[in-house]
Amino acid sequence: MGSLLFLLGVLQLLAAARAAYKQWIPNTNFETASNWDKERVPCASDVIHFEKNKVLSVFVGSPHTVTEMFLPLNGELLLAPGAGFAAFDGSWDSGCGSGAVLRFADAEQRSWFDPALWKDVSPAGGREPARRIFSVDEERVPCQYDDVIFQPETSFRVNLDSSQPVIRLRSISLMGQELSSAEAWAEYLGGPSAPRQFHGNGTLQVTGARCPHSSGCACGNTQDGHRICASLLGAAGCPALPCQSPLRPLGHCCGVCGAVVTLDFTPDFDLQKYQDRVVQSWLSLPKYEGVQMAISKVHSAQTFLGLLPRGSVPVIQIVLVDGGAGEQAGTAAQQLATDLVGDIAQHGAALGISSSRMEVATGSTLGGQAGGRAARRIAAGTVLGLLSGLLVLGGILFLYRKGKLRPCPLHLHRLWDQAEDTASPEPASDKGFDNPMFDVVSGLCLGIRGAWGRGGAQGSVLGVFCWGCCFPSPSFAFPSPAAAGTAGIWLGGGGAAGAGSPGPADVLPQPPVRPQRDRDLTARP
Repeated sequence: MGSLLFLLGVLQLLAAARAAYKQWIPNTNFETASNWDKERVPCASDVIHFEKNKVLSVFVGSPHTVTEMFLPLNGELLLAPGAGFAAFDGSWDSGCGSGAVLRFADAEQRSWFDPALWKDVSPAGGREPARRIFSVDEERVPCQYDDVIFQPETSFRVNLDSSQPVIRLRSISLMGQELSSAEAWAEYLGGPSAPRQFHGNGTLQVTGARCPHSSGCACGNTQDGHRICASLLGAAGCPALPCQSPLRPLGHCCGVCGAVVTLDFTPDFDLQKYQDRVVQSWLSLPKYEGVQMAISKVHSAQTFLGLLPRGSVPVIQIVLVDGGAGEQAGTAAQQLATDLVGDIAQHGAALGISSSRMEVATGSTLGGQAGGRAARRIAAGTVLGLLSGLLVLGGILFLYRKGKLRPCPLHLHRLWDQAEDTASPEPASDKGFDNPMFDVVSGLCLGIRGAWGRGGAQGSVLGVFCWGCCFPSPSFAFPSPAAAGTAGIWLGGGGAAGAGSPGPADVLPQPPVRPQRDRDLTARP
């Protein structure tokens, strides 16, 4: 029996080690000075204003004397034992002068997806001691298997606006009580405080489930990544970095100087054990004093030829950063990444790691694989261009073999014909001038002949005119419709031949007609 209890205790400790506890920081307590516009707690001679149309839940932890207080239409005051309010009649010195009007601060915009409003804590409620470990921005707010803590004896108001239909959690603690089942959470939501504490279009769902995989689970906040970054960065944007081509880890809002190692893993991989291995074997060394690590499972997008998306695969992402400045930025992280990749090459199979990839960005070099990524993109673009060209040629060949595409005949005038024309002088007394509209064309002309609106009872035919679709020589004149060698191309609906259907003369190419000089237009003295 004792052995069984010991085993259960060990399993609970392992589960606690893998669990992540995130605590909400702000509150709406009456005694919190930052909740008032004057940055102080009201005193007896003050007039207290709660906005009439604001929804509030305010925890009061001690007794207070007030001169006057205006309450909201929809709100609640949660009174701790012994707490309450009494009217001040001015018969004694309040110690705060003549008093002032104090207004309660607006808590409507405190978003669930603001990383600045959360902190990681241990199960006992203290700060997480692993100062060498940090989280990418999407994992700084509660993930789908995390435990959420709202401190006892506090009130709060949280905006749950989300792009997810449901925000999943393992458990949530309110007023010192942990709710870890869907039934317990549904009961709390039916009470009077829940709608005053949570608002927005999102819905919290308590599952009570822990991550079932030893390799870890993805956080699940990708759909709200834009909200996280907007809350974190505001209008300021990302800061300038000393390294060239900063790396952008998955789930992070800004680039970093350092290294990113991506691991492909097998079912034998244990995320917590590998994290402990890195901390004990490398991060504890003096030469890596300033290096911090974020390690988690993420979904990496897959593409075809580096361009077309085709789903995603789970990988382990290790982000390494250091506090180096100038040319030293990222160099310690790069060295640690090199050590990790070398260790994986030797012991990867035993650790459940099938392969690894490394990217670096330091103050003195380009991102480690930036050039490689550019080369891969160029190669992918070249291959895609060749495939597109082959596809177009194949389509043209297919249409030609089906008889849907016919080449236009080319009629090139012989040079000696032109020479013959120029070698036959006219009498000086009857010399006219050339009509430029009917001169000889020196060049290549393509024609498509047809007619508009030809149709009959059984079908219709659409023709396209193209007069003078030519690529002439510098000295040229456009030919007349009869002069250009043309080929008829018809697009028509089905039906039996009849009235309005094109005949052979309409479809077959017409013989070229040599343009003649207009002798009627002569120069008269």
